[in-house]
Amino acid sequence: MKESILTEKSLEFAVRIVNVYKYLCETKKEFVISKQVLRSGTAIGALINEGVFGESKRDFIHKYGIAQKECNETKYWLILLYKTDFISKKEFESLSNDAIELLKMITASIITAKKIINH
Repeated sequence: MKESILTEKSLEFAVRIVNVYKYLCETKKEFVISKQVLRSGTAIGALINEGVFGESKRDFIHKYGIAQKECNETKYWLILLYKTDFISKKEFESLSNDAIELLKMITASIITAKKIINH
């Protein structure tokens, strides 16, 4: 089965988040916020993959809804990391832009799935 753009992008984002986590732990000696961003940032792709194989359209929507929340949470942790000088403006903007792109794609998928259910 060919991977969708969303599953590919969420995996790429998770890889970036893991690398940020390693950087924060090894270089900045930051272990609390980095663990939070690791959990939420990697959960996005996992939930998208679960949703792809959901038991029903409603299950798909539910899993994607949780992925949406995790993505939004990740944006919060990235803002906090930036505002506390653990990541640079350039790093923040790059990661934040990717998170926003994922959030838009997840939201569009949910809207499309809901239209299918309601018709």
